[in-house]
Amino acid sequence: MTTRLLNHCLSFPKLSLKRLNNIKSYINLGTEMKLLNDKKQFEKALAIFDHHGINNITTLSNFAITQVLKACAHTGDLQRGKIIHNLIASETKNDIYVSSTLIHMYVHCGDIASAQSLLDSTKNKTPPMYGIMMKGYIKNKQTNKAIDLFNEIQNPNDVHMILLFNACAQLKTKEALDLVKKTSEQIPKSFYSNPRLLTSLLDALMKCGDVAHAESLFYSSKQKILPMYGAMMKGYVDNNLPEKAIDIFNKIENPDDVN
Repeated sequence: MTTRLLNHCLSFPKLSLKRLNNIKSYINLGTEMKLLNDKKQFEKALAIFDHHGINNITTLSNFAITQVLKACAHTGDLQRGKIIHNLIASETKNDIYVSSTLIHMYVHCGDIASAQSLLDSTKNKTPPMYGIMMKGYIKNKQTNKAIDLFNEIQNPNDVHMILLFNACAQLKTKEALDLVKKTSEQIPKSFYSNPRLLTSLLDALMKCGDVAHAESLFYSSKQKILPMYGAMMKGYVDNNLPEKAIDIFNKIENPDDVN
């Protein structure tokens, strides 16, 4: 398995020997990779891994593993990610960060089935894991699965709520609208201070055809942000109310910022 990974990595760019020699241990290997990942230099991060960690992957810290998996996700290197997963399978059972990063890698690379399988086999599921998986379902038009997963979450946070509303907006059905309205009535009032949540709720209401409810929510909101205006304008257009879209456009102080 390690030989396969080594052969797969030969095509990646090489770093200068001077930079590679500055990495003196597996501890700062993870740190070096993180610095490169933060700069979006993902292929260079993988090159460091190829030089220092590829033949000793089972001895690397979990932090280093998460960094190489992040680089795999952003380069779309599903094959490498799968090989690493097979080599560190035992680690995924004990470290939620490794498991979460693996799920993210699979989702980012479009392998929803593997991401779902890993999530299903994870005993201690965390809020970010649910969020990552819901995003994957929505991105891949598996909206009902996103909703089903939301219903498994015991204490959904505002991110989960946003994703649920996004899923319902994608469906545009009466059932989706009923779920949006039911959920919006049950969420904590503190969540309404989140402008992103309000924007996603407005978008869902408009796309499901409940213009009146969206208008009531919009005009009762004290702090309106530009994306909220954008959601309302798009909603009016989608619901054949262009005059209202123009009216609300005229109320914006900086219309050029509305996307």
